[in-house]
Amino acid sequence: MNSTNINLTSPQEVIDHAFAHGEYVEPSAITPADAAAAEQRYILPVTGRELYECLAQGEYPSLREEYVVPAAAFFTRYMLQPLMDINTGRFGSTVPHSSSYAAADRQRTVDARAALREKARTLLKALSDHLDQNKADYPQYKPEENILHRCSTDGGLVQIL
Repeated sequence: MNSTNINLTSPQEVIDHAFAHGEYVEPSAITPADAAAAEQRYILPVTGRELYECLAQGEYPSLREEYVVPAAAFFTRYMLQPLMDINTGRFGSTVPHSSSYAAADRQRTVDARAALREKARTLLKALSDHLDQNKADYPQYKPEENILHRCSTDGGLVQIL
């Protein structure tokens, strides 16, 4: 079964895991495609295709709930946050403004995005570490395919996830 169209994380799980209780996010603000993009970009390169597809078929529910969903949720928010910081419509891109609130300055948005990235990376590393420490429990996992176990050089730059 090719599960590239099946998400491991729902939009509601993204809201539940990656947003604080005081942060209201309209559930329709996060689409299944947003979660799928984050999974394809960040989760799949760690789990590998075979384990990812097993997770999509419902195998290893505790691995999914404890490690995959939290990491995928924060990476989904990380990818969406710049788009959530602005409104787009017939008048182009705007920022919310009222007498009580003003848009955050650039440095604060950069700092917030860096914090989201760091938390997401930490959760992804926890997933990777769990898989490595419990290889026997996940026969579809191939550590040599885990992107966190390698780096690449492109144009003379060392690139790490």
